[in-house]
Amino acid sequence: MNRAAQSNEDFFKGKKVIITGASTGIGLGLSRALLARGAEVYMSSRTPQNIAAAAESLRQYGAMVNAQVLDVRDQKAVQDYIEYVGSRGPIDYIFCNAGVGFGQAFTVTKREDWNTVFDVNLFGVVNCVHAVVPIMIKQGHGHIVNTSSVCGIVPLPYQTVYAASKYAVLGFGEDLRHEMAFHNIKVSTICPGAVDTMIFYRSLDYKIHQELPKPPECISIDEAAQEILTGIQAGQPIIPVQDFARKMLQALRTDSNEVEETMQMLAKQRQADPIYRASENTWE
Repeated sequence: MNRAAQSNEDFFKGKKVIITGASTGIGLGLSRALLARGAEVYMSSRTPQNIAAAAESLRQYGAMVNAQVLDVRDQKAVQDYIEYVGSRGPIDYIFCNAGVGFGQAFTVTKREDWNTVFDVNLFGVVNCVHAVVPIMIKQGHGHIVNTSSVCGIVPLPYQTVYAASKYAVLGFGEDLRHEMAFHNIKVSTICPGAVDTMIFYRSLDYKIHQELPKPPECISIDEAAQEILTGIQAGQPIIPVQDFARKMLQALRTDSNEVEETMQMLAKQRQADPIYRASENTWE
């Protein structure tokens, strides 16, 4: 094995990693991938039975797996948990990954929908970052990885609430990256396209039903994790995941007309889809 391959193989070995939203989806994929690479992983999720099942599925890694029930909306609980992890040694990485999806016409959204989505997707990230930054500054290093979305790169129509939250995460991460550079702390933002997760089947109250149509181009959570970890190893500040996300990020930088045409096409498709515009004329 050559030296570069050995270095890549050992990149995450022995690192302590916190992952929120880790019971399913990208968080679970990242947990599996990082454990396989020799990291010690602190998984958390708001749903007790889900995080217990996720931890059980990884029991072959023994004490390298740590599972905790955690709602990222609870600032004190987040603070206490991250301080606890930090008391056990340096925190090398934190993946602020917990999130909820939401796809509806703006005309059917309610003000409380904005509160729910932003409390998880943005302020859940902020709570984690507020808690971990003092620890990373004191230890002299660290890497913060926040999950945005392709919807934080380009404004996917009929996802106004979700897009606003994910644009905020990307903007927050990019600003934070420049501030934290003075403290030897790296910041990356993940922008996934279609990944086969529960986001397509779960409503804001976490009840399971067909919420959004799952795109045929979905990649698996394990493929997503591989792309993310490759991006982190390469030092990418913005990590697009899945072909559509990469295409849109490139188009945003080089061809704004392609972005506009793609969004217009999506808007027409979704405007005709009752899933996105249910009860559209009942907004009060």
